[in-house]
Amino acid sequence: MAFTVEQYETLKRAIVSGVQSVTYGDKTVNYRSIADMKEALRIMEAELFPERTTHRRRYAIVDRGYFPKK
Repeated sequence: MAFTVEQYETLKRAIVSGVQSVTYGDKTVNYRSIADMKEALRIMEAELFPERTTHRRRYAIVDRGYFPKK
C-alpha cells in the first residue's frame, strides 16, 4: 500500500492530540486505540523512510559448563 508523507504527518498529529479519527482527503479512518494508531504509524515509517529502520543482530550465548561461575 502506498502511503504519502501527508498521511503520515496527519496521523502523527492525531496521535499527539489524542484523536482516534483521522481524515485523509475524502476518507475517514476510525482507529480502535492509540496502540493501533502507533502500529499504523510504524508501518508508514517503514515504507516511507526505509533508511530509518534499524537492523538488529542477535547472538547466541552457549554455556557448556566447562568453567565454573564465581
